[in-house]
Amino acid sequence: MSAAEQVTDSNFKQEVLDSAIPVLVDFWAPWCGPCRMVAPVVDEIAQQYEGQVKVVKLNTDENPAVASQYGIRSIPTLMIFKGGQRVDMVVGAVPRTNLAQTLEKHL
Repeated sequence: MSAAEQVTDSNFKQEVLDSAIPVLVDFWAPWCGPCRMVAPVVDEIAQQYEGQVKVVKLNTDENPAVASQYGIRSIPTLMIFKGGQRVDMVVGAVPRTNLAQTLEKHL
């Protein structure tokens, strides 16, 4: 069972930008209620697309550099990176179907 792994400012480039497959990044913080609501959805996506998509979480409180680099203003923000570029994003706690549809466009 694969759950989303944590990434940090220091390994974001290696884990996300240099990834050979598309990456879904969940920008979140522990105090954020909607982030907690979307967390199980993100983990389900990680299982559903295992091998096709890498799913990671970035705590914006602990890793402000990456969050500010991508202009994260509200969380949860889910960004899709492909080939080192941000190709799509979803803001807020969205249903799994919405997230899956957004991901499918980039596979």
